Amino acid sequence: MALRPAALLFVGFLLMLTRGALTDKGPATLPIRVSVENDLSNMTPESHFSSVVEGGVLLGALRRLQETQRDFKFTVKVDPEFGLLLESVNGVAGNEREQTYWEILSETSGGYNRLDVGIGCYRPKANEHIILRFSTWPRQ
Repeated sequence: MALRPAALLFVGFLLMLTRGALTDKGPATLPIRVSVENDLSNMTPESHFSSVVEGGVLLGALRRLQETQRDFKFTVKVDPEFGLLLESVNGVAGNEREQTYWEILSETSGGYNRLDVGIGCYRPKANEHIILRFSTWPRQ
């Protein structure tokens, strides 16, 4: 009989871990806004709306956006030291020789903060504004 309460506690624990997984609803989605800017051209900034699964990463939101918006495309590359890096957006790719790259920012309270992790790790918050900005790094 002592095993029965322990087994019930274990099952209860598993149900807590899978909250939402056993229902028809599935995990909640959080809306986000993604803007694409290019500091090196006269391109008008583009704004898109997407969503990310609660607890999900920015990569998922960008993939969802790419699947639903014909005018948004992106590619990534895997860096052995830093993981997934945003390589190109809408056909514009960063270039080491030209010292160009895609900077990823989050706008909060009117200020911009550079993400401290990449698109494969960053977990957006509901209604967050993510900016993908094509820019250069300083020459040395």
